[in-house]
Amino acid sequence: MKLKTGRHTSALKELRKNKKRNLINNAKKSLIKTLSKKFILAVENKNKDDAKTLLSDVFSAYDKAVKTNTIHINKAARKKSSLSKLILSL
Repeated sequence: MKLKTGRHTSALKELRKNKKRNLINNAKKSLIKTLSKKFILAVENKNKDDAKTLLSDVFSAYDKAVKTNTIHINKAARKKSSLSKLILSL
């Protein structure tokens, strides 16, 4: 493969890697947001059983995102804490 001047193969590979990582990270963040919205809706509807199961799903998603450095650990802790306060209101 012939490259133009100034285009290094390592830079092109990093670009490909970044695009893949971006898709994966955005999917994880989207999942977290979707689960959080479902949990908040369950709390608003006073559905305690659904809220408890959804809370564990949300916590799991946050922990997995932290493990892969998709989100910062302090952000996850802050969000988990605010969601925990919501379930106490039931």
